[in-house]
Formats: sequence, structure tokens, C-alpha cells
Amino acid sequence: MRRSTDGSQTSFSSPSSSLNSSLNTSLNTSLEYSDRFIPSRTHSNFSHNSNLAENASSNSNNSNSNTNHQPSNTAAHPPDPPVQQNTSALLNVLLKSELLENGQTKDEEGNMMRFKSPREDAQENATKGFVSLSPIGSNSHRLLSSPRKTMRKIPKVPFKVLDAPALQDDFYLNLVDWSALNVLAVGLGSCVYLWSACTSKVTKLCDLGPEDVVTSVSWTSRGTHLAVGTNLGETQIWEAAKCKKIRTMRGHSARVGTMSWMGHVLASGSRDRLIYLRDVRSKEPFVTKLAGHKQEVCGLKWSADESQLASGGNDNKLFIWNLQSSQPVNRFNEHTAAVKAIAWSPHQHGLLCSGGGTADRCIRFWNTLSGNSLNCIDTGSQVCNLQWSKNCNELVSTHGYSLNQIILWRYPSMTKIATLTGHTYRVLYLAMSPDGSTIVTGAGDETLRFWQVFPDSTHKSGKSTHGLLFPSSPGSVVR
Repeated sequence: MRRSTDGSQTSFSSPSSSLNSSLNTSLNTSLEYSDRFIPSRTHSNFSHNSNLAENASSNSNNSNSNTNHQPSNTAAHPPDPPVQQNTSALLNVLLKSELLENGQTKDEEGNMMRFKSPREDAQENATKGFVSLSPIGSNSHRLLSSPRKTMRKIPKVPFKVLDAPALQDDFYLNLVDWSALNVLAVGLGSCVYLWSACTSKVTKLCDLGPEDVVTSVSWTSRGTHLAVGTNLGETQIWEAAKCKKIRTMRGHSARVGTMSWMGHVLASGSRDRLIYLRDVRSKEPFVTKLAGHKQEVCGLKWSADESQLASGGNDNKLFIWNLQSSQPVNRFNEHTAAVKAIAWSPHQHGLLCSGGGTADRCIRFWNTLSGNSLNCIDTGSQVCNLQWSKNCNELVSTHGYSLNQIILWRYPSMTKIATLTGHTYRVLYLAMSPDGSTIVTGAGDETLRFWQVFPDSTHKSGKSTHGLLFPSSPGSVVR
């Protein structure tokens, strides 16, 4: 027992009572400081962090001593810039690596952590044949030497713009397609023009005359022949190199608004609500007739493995067909507007996305193998086209009423990577370059705009480079 300066008696018979007294004193007199630091163990995990007690104590003492002399001025300074924040984040990672990983190993007999002195670490490294002179550990060395992932820069403006006079502002048509030989086909009025991305040369492929109009175009997989759908219901096959019509196939009683190739088989969809499968090697105009839609067929796409055909109609229906049946194997009725935008994932078997018109505005994802709906994203505007990237798990959508924008999405999170604007009318047409790096969009403003949005297959670093040989001229006219 001893008497304190204020006359009260204090007992030192128990360590716990001494600790409680010290804590009470520190709480009552917040301005008093001593040379003894008593840390708070409320949120501590002693089973893993007991070996850090001495380090924590010494670091906290230093922190307290600095706090006594330097008042806090955090609120007086503005937030750190992004570069400084990234640097601070890297320093935090390094500190965690040094404090929690570099000097600790798992106890072989249990889950406890034991401390290894720097002397023991140096001896262990010496036995391995090398001595490290760096003040940081091997884990931090690997962290610093690992290459940083560079962010892909996506230009907000098109790198090339072509004038396309008489490009129709019709949601149900498909007037732009890009071949494997790097030639762009565009339907303008009654004519089809071919524009070479390598030479910027424009060639007039055909003219249907004053009584007919081009309503759809589609290249074969090799890019040597082009299918042309007309307003009178004809499906014509043209050889691009010779500008020569090879064949005319009839059967539809109304305009052919959409087509899709699968090898030698061409699927054509029409306003007469029918889908014809045409084998160009056969003398017959079509080999299979698919009936299911109640209104115009405005979207057709074969899957990447060519085993399934997806069709969208103005009746708000999305059907999945195969070659073994004349009836749909899947019927999806969730859209509330016309389904023109259809795209199969090249990265996942049976993954399909579709987009609805003005009254729907949604992008929906489907598992066509199980027939299940996977996800639904409300885009806020009419979905006109969808296209997956060939080289990464991303997709692009083009929109009409009322935003007229182009959106790049990351799948499966469906976070927006970039939003591109420039068209003043609905972005009704979309095609992708052979290397998968560039897209071209067309609209009723009679322009074709080229955008560099995806990395090509030869550049994995994320750099935005033109994988195609585009001429350096500022623009030209497709006519």
C-alpha cells in the first residue's frame, strides 16, 4: 500500500486491478500521457497475431509521440490525386507483405504463426546459395517485378467516317456486312456497293433497278460470295470478285430483311413470317421451311458451332431451331418488343444474347442448352444490334430511340466499359472487322463510322492498334 498525491490509497496487490486503474485514469484524463503504452485488444486475433505484439507496441509508441506534437490537419487537405492513391495502395500491399508474410511460416504442428528473426532468414537464404541485400522480402520482390496490367484506352470518336447516301432508316433491315477478306458491303437504295478497307476502293456490285430495293446483305464465311435480299422477296447470290450474279432463289412473298450463312446453307427471314433454309448446292430454291413467327422475321443468327439457329421476330418472340426438327426447340417470350438484335457467344457454348425494341429496351441472356434465362439488363433505349468480341469476353450494343449510342459491355458483370456517341439517328447497322478489333456502325444520318473498341488477336497487351490496313485519307463516299 502507498498513498498517492491526492490522498487516496492505491493497492498494487493485483496486476488486474492495476491495469483497470490505469485504464480508468487514461479515460478520465485524456490529455495525460505516459511512457507506458497499453494497446486495445478488442479486435485482435491472438492466435495469429501474438507474434506482432512487440512490433505493434513500438510502432504505436512512435505514433503517439508524433501525435503529441503534431495536430491533425487531415480535413484541411484535399483528397489525394489518383496517382498518389495508387502509390499509397501499393505501399500498403508491400507493408502487409512484409509484416504478415515475409517473416512468418505456418507451424507444422498447428495453425499458429511463429516469428522468424532476420538472422534466421539470412542463414536460410545462405544455405540456399544466395544472400539477399535487399531490405524487402522475396514476396515483395515478386510483387514489384510483376508487370502491371495496362488499361485499354478506347477512343471516344471514330477514326474514320464514310458518307453513305440513301442508307435507309428502317429498323427491320440489315444493310451492312463485313467479309473475311476485309471488304464492306453496303446496301444503298437499289444498289449494293463494296468498299475495300485495304485500298479504300469502292465497287458497285449490282443495281436492282427502279422497281426493287436492297433489304439485306450477308457474306459467306470465306468472303467470296454475297447474298442479297430484296424487297420483292428474292434472294440473290453474287460473286464479289467478278461482280457476277450466280443465282436467284425465290420463295418469299415479301421483303427479305435478314439472312445468315452456315457453310453452304443460307437462312433467310422475311416479312411473310417464314424462314427458308437454302442449300446453294441444291437445285431446289429451299430445302427446309420453318414456320413459327406470327409477324415479320427481323433477326437470324447461326451459333458458332453451327448447330442452332436463333430467330427474332416483330411478334416479340425469340425461337431456337436445329437441323433435326422443323419446330423450335426453345421458345422465349420474355421480350416486350421486336427482337432484331441477336448474338451468339464465341466463348461459351449455348450462350445467346438478344435485345428488344423501343418498348422493351432490354438485353437478355439465355442458355439455349437448358432453355433457361440467365440475366436481363435494362439499357434505357431501343436495342438495334448486338455483337460479341472474338478476342475477349465483351460485347457491344447499338441503340436507337432515344439515345442513339454505342455501348461496350464487360461480360458477365455487364458493367459499361465505354459509351460512344456521334450518330444523330438510330444506330441500326453494325458489323465487325475480320480481326475483331474494329466495328462499323451505320445510321439514318447516312454515315458509316469506324470505331476501335476491341483488342485484336495479336495484341494482348491492351494497346489500341489498328489491326487492319486502313488508308490515311480523312474520309470518302460509298457510292
